[in-house]
Amino acid sequence: MPTLKLEIFTPEAVAYRDDVEMVLIPAELGDMGVYPMHVPLMTRIMPGELIVTKDGESVHLAIGEGFAEITQTHVRVLVDMAIEERYIDEKAAEEAVARAQQEIREALMGNQEVAAAQIALLKSLAQLKVRRRQYSSSLK
Repeated sequence: MPTLKLEIFTPEAVAYRDDVEMVLIPAELGDMGVYPMHVPLMTRIMPGELIVTKDGESVHLAIGEGFAEITQTHVRVLVDMAIEERYIDEKAAEEAVARAQQEIREALMGNQEVAAAQIALLKSLAQLKVRRRQYSSSLK
């Protein structure tokens, strides 16, 4: 079966690098499934859940905002955050959600600060979504 070379980069490290069957990306206009031989393009990525399929298994990552470069054989993702489900601290993510919501409610900030708080909220919510999906799957 053909595969894609998936590379996920953050400012700190290479968060993920492997040959995969498919990747589901939270793109600006909605979730985008990418398979080998995809039409080449670049797209903006929104904070959310990125799903990697390899050998019939799925790996879920919470990712921040950034960009993806897609070719027929490669997917390169450049984001400001990428955390695999097993490394997500649920309590810390819940606290970050509460902080961001409080900052937005108080709205004593300028437009740039509100936008930054909204992005922080989306990133924290993505972590909780990925972490809780894993937790709820293990209860079944």
